[in-house]
Amino acid sequence: MKLDLSLHILEKLAKNKIMNIETFFEYCLSKNGVTEHFPFDKDTLVFKVGGKMFALSSLNQWEKGEPSVNLKCNPERAQELREEYESIKPGFHMSKTHWNTVQINREVSDVLVKELIDHSYELVFKSLSKKIQTSI
Repeated sequence: MKLDLSLHILEKLAKNKIMNIETFFEYCLSKNGVTEHFPFDKDTLVFKVGGKMFALSSLNQWEKGEPSVNLKCNPERAQELREEYESIKPGFHMSKTHWNTVQINREVSDVLVKELIDHSYELVFKSLSKKIQTSI
């Protein structure tokens, strides 16, 4: 059983280039004006733009092999995504209307995860004052 599971994981890695914490971290930080923080505890990595959160993730969950990220989302799109993907749920410890928790390395592709990170970033960026947007 273990051998079959390991083989399945290796096949998945080869096909999908599984997202790891470094890829997630670098992708978030590559965006204009993004800063990283640990405002809640030493486990919850938070990415902000203009002082506002757009992505949160538990480092412990990455270490356990169960990574997920909370991302802001347009309410209508959030609901559609939850209906389409089992790995996208209402935001854990967040507003269930405006945030989704996306389980990484499940049926949601890395491409879609990056699109959802972009969407979250853009929503938060657009909510900033024009003065802050211009400074970024």
